[in-house]
This record gives sequence, structure tokens and C-alpha cells, in this order.
Amino acid sequence: MYKILTGLILSLQVFTAFAADRFGFQTVVERARLLAEQPYQAPLPAPRFMLDLNYDQYRDIRFDPDKSLWRRQATPFKALLNIPGTFYRHPVKINVIDIGGVHPVPFDKNNFIFEDQDLKRRVPLDLGYAGFVLTYPINDPKIQDQFIVFAGASYFRAVGRGNVWGLTARGLAIDTGLPSGEEFPDFVEYWLEQPAAGAREMRVYALLDGPSVTGAFDMVIRPGLPTEMKVSAVIFPRTQIRLLGIAPLTSMFYYGENSHRPQGEWRGEVHDSDGLLFQNGSGEWLWRPLQNPGGLEVDYFNTGDIKGFGLLQRDAQFSDYQDLSARYDLRPSAWVRPDAKWGVGQIVLLQIPTTGEWNDNIVAFWTPEQPLPPNQPYKYGYTLGFGGPEPVKQPVGRAINSFIGDGNVTGGGSAPGAYRILVDFTGGDLDKLAPDAMIEPIVSGMNQTEVLESFVEYNQALASWRLSILARPAEDKALDLRAYLLAGGRALTETWSYRLPPGNGILNLEE
Repeated sequence: MYKILTGLILSLQVFTAFAADRFGFQTVVERARLLAEQPYQAPLPAPRFMLDLNYDQYRDIRFDPDKSLWRRQATPFKALLNIPGTFYRHPVKINVIDIGGVHPVPFDKNNFIFEDQDLKRRVPLDLGYAGFVLTYPINDPKIQDQFIVFAGASYFRAVGRGNVWGLTARGLAIDTGLPSGEEFPDFVEYWLEQPAAGAREMRVYALLDGPSVTGAFDMVIRPGLPTEMKVSAVIFPRTQIRLLGIAPLTSMFYYGENSHRPQGEWRGEVHDSDGLLFQNGSGEWLWRPLQNPGGLEVDYFNTGDIKGFGLLQRDAQFSDYQDLSARYDLRPSAWVRPDAKWGVGQIVLLQIPTTGEWNDNIVAFWTPEQPLPPNQPYKYGYTLGFGGPEPVKQPVGRAINSFIGDGNVTGGGSAPGAYRILVDFTGGDLDKLAPDAMIEPIVSGMNQTEVLESFVEYNQALASWRLSILARPAEDKALDLRAYLLAGGRALTETWSYRLPPGNGILNLEE
């Protein structure tokens, strides 16, 4: 009998190890394919009393780090778990893959520290988790830092070494900014592959589901400077999707150096990101400073075969913000680099009005030129990096400041209805030029914007080159400009692109 039991146990161990080996990305892809053939079923929401918690009440429920996944293993990665409530509307399934196979992580409310014991008693024993946080000694080898969190719809956010939390990313965006309304597909199940001892990276699989689409995601995550994720995805449209957003990024821009400062604000700037950068198929780099517009602004940039895009926090000096609490100077930038050619498409930038710094009002993503047909898989991959302030090396000069003011005041000019714009460029071959070098500004006005003057001078204080523009938009039209610096017939900088809607509070209209 002993020999029979021993043989049975060994056979079971071999089977479970084999099952773990067999589980992989293709397993999740097949799950997504089968799910797409079924009618969509929305996830069951968390109990109403959990959803009605305010921010402080929810924050008073904390996961106990001593209950983290892999706390007894030698791996430098650990995982903390989130509880549903407030922003996190429903539980998700979380599994661990190890040498023994695939195991669901059972919910246990004793894993959480509750400030309100009455609330703890009301929490169901089978509530489930809303997501997870990964930790790693990213800054100090003796400290487990939280560096990436997955929770809420398909949202996740990460930081690189030395960063604090800022902008977020998503698995997918559907119809973002369209009058029909946005759809938010969810990561409904995760599989966390247990990292080995001394591992520098770990793998997470995710299953996505929504009314219009399902999807499978394979994410290999490597914390550091920057923190990088190698993403492979296969999505299955259930229906015709009007506007598909690939590798979407979400951020906040309240005000900055190129916008009106709200009355009473003492800080120079308040934002998680200050510009959109992308490199199109022809190799041109384009920089668009962000805005907090009076109404919804949607821009579409034709890119050909996109080489990369991201939302950046270029203003990375404490003096830009003077905020000891929020530390906007430490917010990360994010950069998306396609792993292969995505084909013809557009970068979409949405800028939504906000009256404060608590609302994410900026969204950027890539969308294919042709809508995806339903019931057919669509495969793509990319590397997403979080760090900063410059997460990608540019061979050309870049715009580090964009200032704007009234073009009819002392120091701005004497042109009613015009704006004075100052753009500081540095980097690339600009840094090799003598201060008296001959540099030509190439400035274009679009959509009836009139360029009244433009010139370039060396900015000794910043060791940069300052482009000065005086431009006037048509009545009740946006100021719309593009500019770059030229020398010897060769572009020395990225293309600076700027669009300022009317009613922005910058012009002194009383004169």
C-alpha cells in the first residue's frame, strides 16, 4: 500500500508540475477567444456599503504586508492585495502559478487591517479582491517599495526608481471621447507567475472582458530606472469598434507654464504630465504641450507607422512647483515603443476641462486607421516604460519650456489680439553650436493663425536657444502653431506643436 500511495503522490506531483508548465499565454488567449463567442456579462458589483465608502474610509482599510504573497519565499517580489470599494467596483479573480500548478488566491478579510471594526464585520467572507500591488526593493535593497498596481477596469500605474505615483496606463480604451460615450473593459482575471529567487522581472497574465471586446495580455515587468513592461496582447472584438485605443495613457494637467494660472493658486505649475511626445513613421519627433481647455479638445495626429509615443513630465525641478506634499517634480513619464510595425494609424490626444488636480483629464493612445472587423483576433506588442523625465533618447533638440502671454503688453509686443510665445530648445546638435550661430526659425500658422514675427536668440541662463513668436489667431478661433529650428538646411529640433483654444484667460481683453 505504501508503494502504491508513493507512486500515486509522485504521479500527482508530475501531473501538477506538467499542468503548470502547460499554462501560458496561449491558455489565456484561448480563454479570451471562447469568451468572445458568448454574450457579455457584466461583473457582479461589490456590496453597496463598500461602494459608498468615501476616500478616507476606504484608505483606512489596509492590506497587512505580513500577509503578502511569497512572503516566505526568497524572491525579491512580493504581492499585496486590494479590497473592492469606492473606485474599485467589483472583485476580480487572482491566481498564482508555481511549480505545483495554478492556484486561486482565496479571499480572507483578516489579510486587511480595518480601522473600523464594524465595517470589518459587515464584509462578506467571499468578497474577493479588486486587484494587487507588486513590491520590489527598487530604491533601497532593504525596503520593499510598491512600484506597480493593477486595480479598476484595465488600469494600472507604475513608477521608476526615484518616482512617486503619477500617470496611469490601461489595457485598452474603447470609444474614448466620442459622443456615444466611453466603454471601460475590465481585467476580470489575473495570473501571477511566482518569480524565482533573485529574479529581476516577473510575469503577469490578464484576461480582459467588455461589451465590445475580450482580450489576453502577457506582461513581463522589470522594475528599475525605468520600470519597463513588455506587453503582448491578442484582442477579439465582439462588435465593430468605432475608436480603438491601443496602449492608452491617462494623466492630469491642471495648469502649467503655458496656461492661465487659476486665481488664488500659489504654485507655479500643477500637473502629472506636461506634454505629448511621439515619433512618426518618417522619423519626425513632435512635442505638444498639454492644456486644460474650457471644453473638450480632441486632436488626431497622422503618424504613418508609429515608432513611439508617450506623456512626459519634462518640468522636473522642484522650483517648477514648490509643492512639498504632491512632489509633481518626481512624477514619472511614460513611453510606448511598438515591438513591431503597427501599420498606418493616428495618435489621439484628449484634453478634458478640470477645475482641480484630482481629476485625470488627459488621455493619449494610438488607433489603427481601419476599424477592426468583429470575430477576428488582432495581435500587437509593445514595451511600456515608466521613469523620467526623459524616458526616451532623442537625437534632436527638445523643447524644455513653453511660455505664453499677451502680445499687446510691455515685453510681449504691441499687437492687439496676439500672443507672445517663448519656446526654449536644448539638446542634440544645438549644444554643439556657438552662441552666435545662425539658426533659422521655421514657424507655421494653421487654421487662419497669423505669424507676425519670429526670431531665435541664445539663452545664456539656460544654455539653450529661445524661439520667440508673435502670432494672432482669427477671431473666435484657436491659436494653432508649429515650429522647429533649422541650421544649414537641417532640422535641429523636434517639431513644437501648439493649439490654444479661445477663451483661455491669457489675453487682457479689457484694454
